[in-house]
Amino acid sequence: MSLKSGRAATGVCAAAALALLVPACSSDDDGDKKDKTSDLSAQKISDKAKQELLDATSVHIKLEEKGTDAEKDDPASMDLTLDRDGNCTGKLTFAAGGGSADLVKRGDKVWMRPDSAFWKNQVPGGDGAAAAELFKNRYIHGSTSDPLLKGLSEVCDLKKLQKTVDEDSDDDRDKLKKGDVTTVDGTKVVPLTSTEDGKEKTLYVASEGRPYLIRATEKGDGEDKTTTLSDYGDPVPTKTPSAGESVDIAKLQEQLQKT
Repeated sequence: MSLKSGRAATGVCAAAALALLVPACSSDDDGDKKDKTSDLSAQKISDKAKQELLDATSVHIKLEEKGTDAEKDDPASMDLTLDRDGNCTGKLTFAAGGGSADLVKRGDKVWMRPDSAFWKNQVPGGDGAAAAELFKNRYIHGSTSDPLLKGLSEVCDLKKLQKTVDEDSDDDRDKLKKGDVTTVDGTKVVPLTSTEDGKEKTLYVASEGRPYLIRATEKGDGEDKTTTLSDYGDPVPTKTPSAGESVDIAKLQEQLQKT
């Protein structure tokens, strides 16, 4: 038996890349640095939120994406803490019963712990159940030189995410509308809304303290995407799975060749 390619993770990475909603920064500066965030224009608030994201050394991102056309290799959600050095820890979940996988990455070392549904989806020919039982509750351990682990671990690249955000542009950024201060997960935020191609997009930016982007939503045209960001600047946990919890990817490859 053989594993499918790691293309599913590429979809997760693209979805997480927050080309999402943050419009391009404007080049002017009205000397408003001391003003309350909620007193600024919608574009100024968006500018500041974008800059905070670009400057972040680490961040916790939760992404939930719903779609009627989603397949088992498409991302449904992720919950990851990642940094600019490519370290991360968290969980990826795939649509339509495609399973999930816990993920830990430190440097070029990667640990992936799939659930039974993931094995059954990724290992074709009816051998997924055997792989799920053989490697039950254990991490597959290897490095980014392995194609499967490299594909999955690409979601850990905060620098790539930030580059995507920085290169993104929005010709309709002047159409952002500022709403009244509300709360998201206990944090006071200013909602910024816009509509493009039938999709309603909303940014929720912290109204007090640092103007962090707290949540971003996109709905319409068959899409329903919510991204929540927190813990800006908090270090990624350094704990990695023990040897007893892990199986070298070479053993996985050996087993796959036998069946």
